[in-house]
Amino acid sequence: MRMERVAAWLAILAALLLAGCTAAPASQPAAGSGDAADDAAADAPRKVVYLINGALGDNAFYDSGQAGMDALEADYGVETRTIEAGFDAGKYEPSLQAAVGYADVIFVISYGFEDQLMTIADANPDKVFVNIDTVVENDGGTITSVDFVEEESAYLAGVVAGMLTEDESVPNINSEKIIGVVGGDVDPVVNAFIFAYTNGAHAIDPEIEVKAVSLDGAWDDAAKGKQAALQLYDQGADVVFQVAAAAGIGVLQAAAERDLYAIGVDTNQNDMEPGHVPASDIKDVGKAIQDVYATIADGSYTPGAVLEYGLASGGVDLVTEAETPVLTDAILARVDELRGQIINGEVSVELYDGSDVWQ
Repeated sequence: MRMERVAAWLAILAALLLAGCTAAPASQPAAGSGDAADDAAADAPRKVVYLINGALGDNAFYDSGQAGMDALEADYGVETRTIEAGFDAGKYEPSLQAAVGYADVIFVISYGFEDQLMTIADANPDKVFVNIDTVVENDGGTITSVDFVEEESAYLAGVVAGMLTEDESVPNINSEKIIGVVGGDVDPVVNAFIFAYTNGAHAIDPEIEVKAVSLDGAWDDAAKGKQAALQLYDQGADVVFQVAAAAGIGVLQAAAERDLYAIGVDTNQNDMEPGHVPASDIKDVGKAIQDVYATIADGSYTPGAVLEYGLASGGVDLVTEAETPVLTDAILARVDELRGQIINGEVSVELYDGSDVWQ
């Protein structure tokens, strides 16, 4: 009787979680469209979940993934649901169980919950699990990981910040060689961003000082992000790179308030505070979701693979297009030149080596 009660409770919990998910009805492909995705859709898995450890509305990482899910609906007519754990550790494992109960394919952001993901993937070998932005390997070898080479785009962000801080022809750039970065937490992905950002700036001038502030996990606290950026501006930084999800919106607001500059992250944020966001470091989660699902649909998907997304694949990039441009022609030309050199192998960007980037 006790086991029956437990099973019933789990079923109710899964139903409640799915009821609270962001759900979208399936849309059918247009008849006679001739699109390749339409042909593949007939035999493709029909139910897809996007499970995130945070929440939508960040205008960055999580929202980029949601754009990819929306594209799957339009291209394949699948049913999708988004489960938001909301940075609540108590919700993550039940969210995984709910996803397994509903979906054939589960795209998952598992920061901090890798062990739970591995356990549930091993217990459900018939499900497709795609982990995004970190590499997770389970005993069954069924989890595929999308590993973004964020160092390549962050290096370009550092080049932009380094050239800006030395160009006093740009409005309000001071004479000090100081730039900053606000990170959502001390973790390997944020560390990789900061590591490459620093290297990019030092490629312009080794004397440039890079000041870093961590929000200690407050990824959704825009007020705290703004406070951290104002602190950096007060210390002489005239450019601050935000690697802080929804909290990073506060960094952009601080740049506008001080009439200085911030670099966006994950999506194109250049027009969010016009004239104050010269560039954004793109991490295209949506593209990765679309690419991986296409292989699932056409039968070429390989479980357990590690897929690297760098500049060459378009998975990461630095975008500078804006309604109110900030960067000089010289900076734009340098970024374009370096992008090409990194893609063709002429310039090798050092990957994060585990060093302390918060000194």
